[in-house]
Amino acid sequence: MPSNVRIGSAVDGGLLASDERYRARLAADFNAVTAENAMKWANLEPGPGRHDWTASDQLVDFAQANGQAVYGHTLVWHSSVPSWVVEGWPRERLRAVLRQHVTTTVSRYRGKVWAWDVVNEVLAENGTLRDSLWLRRLGPGYIADAFRWAHEADPDARLFINDYGAEGRGRKADGLHRLVRNLRAGGVPVHGVGFQGHLRADAPPKDPTGNLRRFAALGVSVAITELDVRIQLPTNTEKLLNQALLYQHMLRACLTVATCESFTVWGFTDASSWISSHYPGYGAACLYDEQFRPKPARDALLHELRARATAASD
Repeated sequence: MPSNVRIGSAVDGGLLASDERYRARLAADFNAVTAENAMKWANLEPGPGRHDWTASDQLVDFAQANGQAVYGHTLVWHSSVPSWVVEGWPRERLRAVLRQHVTTTVSRYRGKVWAWDVVNEVLAENGTLRDSLWLRRLGPGYIADAFRWAHEADPDARLFINDYGAEGRGRKADGLHRLVRNLRAGGVPVHGVGFQGHLRADAPPKDPTGNLRRFAALGVSVAITELDVRIQLPTNTEKLLNQALLYQHMLRACLTVATCESFTVWGFTDASSWISSHYPGYGAACLYDEQFRPKPARDALLHELRARATAASD
């Protein structure tokens, strides 16, 4: 695989703790891991000042034992906010609590997490800022604040803004491009842009390569952060091959861009995929099925990586 690009998977904490097949495959196939849920605020701090680092520490320990990089997900999000955080608090109290969360989390894993999704899903579908607790109470400046707080806590960590539906050209991608350009112009330490990539096998994004290139032209890294490709059930050979082509297409799009830093699938096995619970009638979105048998999509990614490695050595 390219030496400068991390190939990762989101990690299901339950399977990591309980399933040896899962751990073995995760260690063998990937050189990076992302916490699927373990590092979300509601899980890290169930009560004010009362932290539970068990699952996140387990992930970091596993990664260190297997020579894997850790991608932290996520510091600021409109979802997974602890129930004890109250929107009606005075603005400065709310801001102080958010700052404390960012600082405490990043500081704990300083030197152990190579990159963070600092802010996640801050845009609406039309490319404007999402109406969230943070926007309503703190104003748009919360985005820049979060990046600065994270940078202060770990100056060496790579800091990403992450969103879905912006993988190809469109209004949301345009809005994200404007936001990143403006943040960078203001001196905000935005180092990269993460494109989630929760895709349908029959609906590829529009010109992902060109889209990623225009972000790279802003001076930032790009990453595919949460790729899965869902299929309308039942599956058949044709659907699985189309899925494989789209997985390969997205990997190629990222690798074609010089600043591509990582490519992450959102879980590698259908045994732990979130798709069926959120998209009724769809599933089979991962590289392995529920019995950990590889699909054509895994072979397609391997083919692309080997082709790149061969070309690089010639």
